[in-house]
Amino acid sequence: MIKFFRKIRQKTITDNKFSKYLFYAIGEIILVVIGILIALAINNNNGERKTRIKELNYLSGIKSDLNLNLIELKTYITIREKSMNSAETILGFFKNKKEVIPDEFNLHNLNVQIWYPFKKNDNTYQELINSGNLAILSNDSIKNILLNMHLVYKQIAFLETHMQYDFKNYMYPIYFSTTDLESDISNYTSQVSNGTKGVRTVLSKEKIEILLNNQTFKNSFVLSIFNNNRVVVEYKNMIIMTEKLIDLIDSEFKKE
Repeated sequence: MIKFFRKIRQKTITDNKFSKYLFYAIGEIILVVIGILIALAINNNNGERKTRIKELNYLSGIKSDLNLNLIELKTYITIREKSMNSAETILGFFKNKKEVIPDEFNLHNLNVQIWYPFKKNDNTYQELINSGNLAILSNDSIKNILLNMHLVYKQIAFLETHMQYDFKNYMYPIYFSTTDLESDISNYTSQVSNGTKGVRTVLSKEKIEILLNNQTFKNSFVLSIFNNNRVVVEYKNMIIMTEKLIDLIDSEFKKE
């Protein structure tokens, strides 16, 4: 096409037809400009496609982390609720509503005292933040929920740290200074494993009575129920946010 315009241009110059030459010269310029615009459009389209592929890879990683978190959150809710039920049983001993059976006291007491903080799976989110690629997410709702979830995780960590502080300062010192922990743990292990591990040791009812007459020890179980309940509420909020975020991510994949 460009050669065609050049031949016409040479002919018009030879024929001294300047106006026609100018017309075809402008035509050549327009063709060059159009070519450049097409090249830029193709280049931009390729760039946008690469960015989109990168975004979808991030979303896929985030979804995998979220699915793991859902399993963990539901597991931890069960653990926390079990702990609250055990704490209620222990308070029943304090209030003389139940006969003190050493094995039962030991089981429920350690159900409350043995616990682990929730560990979130957010490797992809951390990579997204640390690499400065958060802006790559085109769906504002996804970005907002991710940021809000990070705040809820901080709240969960705060509550669990507070619980740990209460245990260390109110429950553990009294319990550790009164009972034989080695014997208690062996008995507990035997109970939860149905006798396959540990030894069903005979526990001291007198030592349990000392614990049941300690107001601070009792209050530590009241605090445990209160704090565990707050944590479970946050776990359930996190599940709602997680499921909503997974739906939004799935909607992004459906666009492809």
